[in-house]
Amino acid sequence: MTSVLILGGGLDAERQVSIDSANGVHEGCLEAGLDAKLLIVDEPSVEDIRSWNTDIIFPVLHGKFGEGGQLQQRLERAGAQFVGCTATPARIAMDKLASKLWAAKLGIPTLHAAILDPASFRNPQEAVTPIKPPLVIKPVADGSSYGLYICPDHDAWMHALQDLSDSPNPATSMIEPMIINGTELTVGVIDDGNGSLKPLPIVQIAPASGTYDYQAKYERNDTVYTVSPDLADDLVSKLQNWSLQICNAIGVRHLARVDFMLDEHHQPWFLELNTMPGFTRTSLLPKAANAEGLPMPQLCKHLIDAARRQHEPAARS
Repeated sequence: MTSVLILGGGLDAERQVSIDSANGVHEGCLEAGLDAKLLIVDEPSVEDIRSWNTDIIFPVLHGKFGEGGQLQQRLERAGAQFVGCTATPARIAMDKLASKLWAAKLGIPTLHAAILDPASFRNPQEAVTPIKPPLVIKPVADGSSYGLYICPDHDAWMHALQDLSDSPNPATSMIEPMIINGTELTVGVIDDGNGSLKPLPIVQIAPASGTYDYQAKYERNDTVYTVSPDLADDLVSKLQNWSLQICNAIGVRHLARVDFMLDEHHQPWFLELNTMPGFTRTSLLPKAANAEGLPMPQLCKHLIDAARRQHEPAARS
């Protein structure tokens, strides 16, 4: 029987989310009858990885180290078979500006954005932004809405800059226009069983607060998730095709989640690409997969089988 080692943890801000997701994957694997073990790690070295006695690694880590290419590079150097992207596409997808540039290159609509000048933190009163409020500040390379600031007006912008200036290690952030009264939609993508990718049903996200921040994702239970919402067929097709297009262009494998915002004129805008989505009780990709007939145990086995097949040609050559 194929042995599976599920990794959780990391040293990024999303450590607890990663641990929760890793526990979800571990439970799913056990329910599927797999030989699965859970390991909570910090930042394992190549030597650490080589010492693990397992067939497949399922790295459910988030943040810059866990899903931004560093861990994937170490897994590759160790010769490990693992679920998820290789290092280069993981690095591109983790960088929100890089993935927006890829979307623009492919003709996928995405909002203009700019790096937030660190000088703005030091003297908020003299801050100059090329994008006027309402705007959103978000980390370039982080997830789970850590460091997210919604700035509907100048006062909120000043407050966000002051908050960033008080932080000892502020993340590199970007600014983009805020879509007023937008509808957030996400498209899960998984391996189709033959080495290609296929889209899952769309999930619509409706947070009670109006903002899908960390609290709305993980700490409250008032966010409404609608699988296969009532959308025009051509919009559904467009979002799913765009998701496959950017995933294939970047080189995503096995799984991903692509996020969009629908504005008041029903124009969809690409937001970001996540190559290791969450696997908690509120996570979006498992919800979509379940609607497609893949509850968590079957989803976990499906992804592990995809990783195993990925390495079979190399093993035979």
